[in-house]
Amino acid sequence: MSIPVTKSAVERQTVWQRFSVPFEFPVVFTEDLFAPGNVALRDAIARLEPHKRHRLIVFIDDGLAAARPELADQVQAYVAGHADALELVCKPVLVPGGEKIKADLHFIEAIQQSLFDFHIDRHSCVVAIGGGAVLDAVGLVSATTHRGIRHVRVPTTVLAQNDSGVGVKNGVNLHGVKNFVGTFAPPFAVLNDLDFAMSLPDRDKIAGMAEAVKVALIRDAGFFAWLEQHSEHLATFEREAMATMIRRCAELHMRQIAHGGDPFETGSARPLDYGHWSAHKLESITRHHVRHGEAVAIGMALDARYSVLSGLLEAGQEDRICALLEFLGFDLWHPGLLRTEPDGELAILAGLREFREHLGGELTITLLAGIGTGVELHEIDVDRMKESIAWLERRLEA
Repeated sequence: MSIPVTKSAVERQTVWQRFSVPFEFPVVFTEDLFAPGNVALRDAIARLEPHKRHRLIVFIDDGLAAARPELADQVQAYVAGHADALELVCKPVLVPGGEKIKADLHFIEAIQQSLFDFHIDRHSCVVAIGGGAVLDAVGLVSATTHRGIRHVRVPTTVLAQNDSGVGVKNGVNLHGVKNFVGTFAPPFAVLNDLDFAMSLPDRDKIAGMAEAVKVALIRDAGFFAWLEQHSEHLATFEREAMATMIRRCAELHMRQIAHGGDPFETGSARPLDYGHWSAHKLESITRHHVRHGEAVAIGMALDARYSVLSGLLEAGQEDRICALLEFLGFDLWHPGLLRTEPDGELAILAGLREFREHLGGELTITLLAGIGTGVELHEIDVDRMKESIAWLERRLEA
C-alpha cells in the first residue's frame, strides 16, 4: 500500500506522545530499625517480589558510624537474620557525611565504582543510612547508574526525616552552587527510625526543626499553633513531641509533592523553599559552618519581616515567628548577612539570582500572607530586603 505524501505533510508532522507513570513508595515511621524482630526494612525491600532474595549494598554516613560503631555489625546481623529475603553483597561501605560528600565528585565516582564492582543491577537495592547530604549523593548515583536502581533511604537526622528524606530530589554541589548536579528520582522506600534522630547532638536536633516551622508557616496554621503550644517539649527534645513533629512535617511535605501540581518542579516555583533563597547563599558564604536548618531559620525570619514591609503579613506576626524560632534554640543573625562583594553589594543578595537560575524562568519567591498561607512573588525590592536585614541586626542588639 502506498501512502501519498503531500508537501505540507513533509514540511511539518507532529505526533503527540503522552503517558503518565504512577509513583508509590512507603514512608515508614519506626524505632530500632535493625532489631532482629523489626521487619520494616525487609518488607519495604521485598514488597514487589516477596518470594525473591534481594541483593543490596549499604552505604553509611561515616559520622554516624563513628557515633554508633556497632551500626555496621547490626546491619550485617539484620541481613543475615533475614537471609531468605535479603543478601548483602559486601560489608557496609562508609562514605563522608555532611557537605563534604556533596562538594567533591570524587566521592560520587567512588560510590559508582562500588556499584560496578559488585554488579548492582536495576533489581538490586542501594541503601543509604545517614543525613540528608549522604542521601542526596547516594540517591544521585542510584538514579543515574543503569538509568535507575532502587534506592532505599534511611534518614538519620531530624532534617532528613521530616523533609529531604521523603522528597524526590537528589543532588550534589558543583561550581560553588548548591545542588547544581542532580535528578528528580523518587526513592524505593524511606525508613524513619526515631532512635537515630533522638541520638543526635542537640545542635542537629534543633536544626531539623526549622523545616517543621517552615512548612507550618506556608501550609498549616494549626501545625504552627501546635509547635508554639509544644515549644517547651520540643526545646527539651521530649520524645513524643519530637516524633509528632517529625511525622507531621513529613506528611505536609509529602502532600505538597503529591498534590501541589508540580512534583518535579518544571515551572518556576519552589513552594516548599520558603526562607531558602538566602539560606542557600548563607551556607555558601559561611562555607557551611552554618547548618542548613540554621540558615533556613534566619531566612524565614528575614522573609517574614520582608512580608510585613511589603504589606502582605500583619505587623507583629514576624515577631511571633521569631519568638518561636528563638525559643526552639535558633540564633536569627549571622554577620555573613553583611558580607560585601568587591562592588560593595551585599553578597547575600546574589542568592536571589542563583535561586532563579536553579530553576530558570522568572524569579519566584515564597513569602507569607498569613500564618499558614504562602504567597508567591516574582520581584524583590532590594532596598526593602536590605531594610529587613537591618531589622534582624537591630533585634540582635536589642
